[in-house]
Amino acid sequence: MAFVRHQTNHSLDRYVSRGLALLAIIVFANYAPAFGTEQSQALLNAQSAPQEQASIAKFVPQEVDGPVGKKTPQDHSHFKQLQGPFTSPEQVTQACLSCHTHAGKQVMSTIHWTWKAWNPKTKQMVGKSQVYNTFCVSPISNEQFCTVCHVGYGSTDPNKFIPFDQRTEDKVDCLVCHDQTKNYRKIPFIGGNPAMEKIAVRPGCNEVYGTDKPYVLPQDLAKIAQSVTAPTRSNCGGCHFYGGGGDGVKHGDLDSSLLNPSHELDVHMDAKGLNFPCQQCHQTKDHKVTGEHYAIDASPKQSAFIPGGEHNGNATACQSCHSLAPHKGKDLISQQIASTLNTHTRDIACETCHIPEFARGGKPTKMNWNYATAGKLAPNGSPLVMEDENGRNTYWGVKGSFLWEDNVVPEYRWFNGTERWMHIGDKIQPDQNGIVGINNIEGSPTDGQSKIWPFKISRNNQPYDTQSGILAVFHSFGFDQDSFTMTYNWQKAITTGMKAAKLPYSGQYGFVKTQMYWPIAHMVAPKTKALGCAQCHADNGRLQNIDGVYMPGRSKDHQPWIERMGFLAVALTLAGVIIHGLIRITLWLRRRS
Repeated sequence: MAFVRHQTNHSLDRYVSRGLALLAIIVFANYAPAFGTEQSQALLNAQSAPQEQASIAKFVPQEVDGPVGKKTPQDHSHFKQLQGPFTSPEQVTQACLSCHTHAGKQVMSTIHWTWKAWNPKTKQMVGKSQVYNTFCVSPISNEQFCTVCHVGYGSTDPNKFIPFDQRTEDKVDCLVCHDQTKNYRKIPFIGGNPAMEKIAVRPGCNEVYGTDKPYVLPQDLAKIAQSVTAPTRSNCGGCHFYGGGGDGVKHGDLDSSLLNPSHELDVHMDAKGLNFPCQQCHQTKDHKVTGEHYAIDASPKQSAFIPGGEHNGNATACQSCHSLAPHKGKDLISQQIASTLNTHTRDIACETCHIPEFARGGKPTKMNWNYATAGKLAPNGSPLVMEDENGRNTYWGVKGSFLWEDNVVPEYRWFNGTERWMHIGDKIQPDQNGIVGINNIEGSPTDGQSKIWPFKISRNNQPYDTQSGILAVFHSFGFDQDSFTMTYNWQKAITTGMKAAKLPYSGQYGFVKTQMYWPIAHMVAPKTKALGCAQCHADNGRLQNIDGVYMPGRSKDHQPWIERMGFLAVALTLAGVIIHGLIRITLWLRRRS
């Protein structure tokens, strides 16, 4: 009883003390104007118990979301600065910077602007301006076309590229990420600018221009500027869904089907379900977006994560929300199953089981691209176009031949997140099969940093200098007579591209097979569609070629002599048990008699 009374007295004293302190703070906040609102708020919060918050609210103003949603961003439709008229996109940016004073410098420090970044793991400079790829090879000498997917404005002269580091802040394109009219388009060949006059569409490029008409009309920049808000999947997808020159071409797990996906296609972006925007996982601060292709945390080891937080430098991971033990059970049996599944997460990436196929939203992805066949013309002199029964162009004279696929089963590799890229000017180093790795991934079952990951591997047949061994940069897109799409002349295109890249060129070229790894991380299927045991634990299963892991059911993991010894040991044990039992029964019968 003494202890109870002592505890009660202390509780009473504590509540009296808090009440007096609260009263003093309220009086002080009302009668001491020199004491700032922020300090008053801090002290109130520090002294208040949870049950006291309601009474404090009438003394301290509370921020409440308005009808436009989050406090930031605001509804811009009535802002005086954005009423226009605007005669250039730079004028819109100037209006934006009048309030968002640091935004321009922030954007200009990101990989979305520079197209380059330092990878501390490999000690390499990466980014599309620094490395090769198996699609358009390099933006060098093709910038006036490629900057259709850049967050900036350049020269509208098709033959004049202004380097990014020579541009001013008003060249930052705010609208490409923040427009909500879904009508804003950056036009190829004019440095990433929107159309300010009626512009003819180059034949065969309607998808890039974003129209089915032979022309595009001038943009209403004022209307677009007034619509801005936080980026949506439509904004991000405007570039990332169409990388490589078309819808779904490059990634395989990113295409326009994710604009309004079903639950079956992606459980996170399901338009009628969670409906996550891209930045739900790719958390952004000061315009820096987490989670890039060049820096992946393939095997997170921490036990706790902040959603969207940066792991291993600059990446987001499934474990950010789902933890290192994501499988749960409600009863004894399901708990045992969940425990078994959780042991798989040591060696297997979440994406491996939960993305059973990619390009499954009705949009195919380009798996193979052969530049060596490009240059053929139709009888009328235009580039030859051939299509398959599904209407997919399997050949186009300006690009070569293609192989499209959908519902693609990924290829699996051990991966520790490290990719080593071929840089512009590097010499080819074919493997034993004569294939050049544009990016080579690292990983093994014994390094403690790797997991089995799913990949799309895109393959090409690209030109290179047969004398120096340097993989070629070539001038593909342009209106001049040196671009391949105008003359179909590889010699001219390579000479111009190598000169722009400041690389030597012998004048002799050939073609070499290349391949490029794309980690698969989107199009997460419902758990009922995740891989089952038999899809991996079987002969010729998905992981048939993965070494360093034992999988029951896969014949390559079976050693006949070990199994014979095991069967013999079991047989001897069983025989011993039977003999022991017979002896016991015999002795029992003897006692009975």
